[in-house]
Amino acid sequence: MVKFVDEELLKIRKEVLDMWTLVYEQLKNVCAALPTSDKERAWDVLIRERRVNASELKLDCDVEDFLALYTPVAVDLRFALAMLKINTDLERIGDFAEGIARFVIRQDSRPADPGLLADTRLEEMARAVLDMLLTSRLALEKEDITLARSLFEKDSVVDEINRAATEHLASYAAANPDRAAYCIDLKSVFLRLERAGDHITNLAEEIIFYIDAEVLKHAGDKKEAAPENEADEMGKE
Repeated sequence: MVKFVDEELLKIRKEVLDMWTLVYEQLKNVCAALPTSDKERAWDVLIRERRVNASELKLDCDVEDFLALYTPVAVDLRFALAMLKINTDLERIGDFAEGIARFVIRQDSRPADPGLLADTRLEEMARAVLDMLLTSRLALEKEDITLARSLFEKDSVVDEINRAATEHLASYAAANPDRAAYCIDLKSVFLRLERAGDHITNLAEEIIFYIDAEVLKHAGDKKEAAPENEADEMGKE
């Protein structure tokens, strides 16, 4: 029985990491399409979204089957529950990539104004979110809580860029009235990247829960949250 459980856990882990890679490539491609309004690349993201959805459904079924067949406990149960939630968050990040791709397709073929990109720090924000997604995957692969915790601070940079972007977009629209609608639409890209960052912090929470049985949801300052003693953690299993 133990052998079968270990095999199923390895299978689920591989599926999750494959899903992570797929979503990362989606986000990477659409972020690359943004500055140049690369519609062909954006269409590729839309087409591949079907694979993300199919992967989510398969992974959900596999985890549910594992729970039903083996009734895992302790760390194995935490792993299965965490993977279910991680799967949902990855699918949502894929949805945000799809939404940004649709933004690119809606626009004319003019490349984005380099000055506007620099002022709003859009490319910096995209790189930060991609780095977070890559770091979260590595945290699961290495089962590294320190890496997982680092994501909460990285997300604060993404939040700050999103907040500051509104004023820059408003100023640009005032100076370029013919691009006002574009600026309003571009704000949706910032919002999607910010929400992707939030979902990546959810990934970090689930990794920490799986490894250390620590629940960080609604914990306030997650960078500082830590178990007080071993007994507390045993109680969370």
